[in-house]
Amino acid sequence: MELRVLEYFLAVAREESISGAAKALHLSQPTLSRQLKDLEYELGKPLMIRGTRKITLTEEGILLRKRATEILALADRTVEDIKISSDSIAGDIYICTGESECFRLIAKVAKNVNATYPDIHFHISSGDNLDVLEQLDNGTIDFGLVFSDYDHHKYNGIEIPSSQTWGVLMHPSSPLASKKSLTLKDLWDQPLIISRSHQQLGIPVEHTNIVATYSLLYNASLLVEEGLGYAICFDQIVNTTGNDHLIFVPFKDSEVAPAYIVWKKYQVFSKAANCFLNELL
Repeated sequence: MELRVLEYFLAVAREESISGAAKALHLSQPTLSRQLKDLEYELGKPLMIRGTRKITLTEEGILLRKRATEILALADRTVEDIKISSDSIAGDIYICTGESECFRLIAKVAKNVNATYPDIHFHISSGDNLDVLEQLDNGTIDFGLVFSDYDHHKYNGIEIPSSQTWGVLMHPSSPLASKKSLTLKDLWDQPLIISRSHQQLGIPVEHTNIVATYSLLYNASLLVEEGLGYAICFDQIVNTTGNDHLIFVPFKDSEVAPAYIVWKKYQVFSKAANCFLNELL
């Protein structure tokens, strides 16, 4: 499977037509069609449904689109890392992180690194624990920030200071809003909005009512404002001070949530990523 053919496939997936992709790629339609048919033959699966108006991807095609995007991004990163002069320290550092005040440590480290090596650039993406670990496994990021313990056989990591606690984001008019703290039993049968990384709540299944999951809390906060349910989350992420639509109530005896900066074990870092790690440690 050639990288060039993956680029062709992504162009067709993006344009939703052979003719549109061929035009964008400056190829003839017969040439592009033949390349795609050869790719499907190589994989032994149909990747697209050729409709009269547009092309749609099969289940296998959707998977390949995701993997091809990751493969090409990793290939581009590898080329850029190798191109950099051995005498200079420059390049890109990729970090995926959950929403948290803990990210401030990464921000401070990034500032220090950039002050010494101004040709190092940072690329930050947001996601939950599942996003972080998946991207680490795929090699599309260098570091991630997670908020639960991790597989120490697969990843290295360091725990960083955290002051965040678990609680519930709710509308001030909610029946539970008058409480100073909550227990899980208070949430039995209540409509819950939870992070997809933390679906094990400890609430009996027969009393669990999950109406939505989220990866970014801002979106979940809008659901709360509109009255869909209660969002289980960390404090300090959404500012509720002076907010007439949202309040945060902590869990009773809630412990401070641990936070870890993690990276893949045996990872071969670029010089830029090594500078970040040395500054972090």
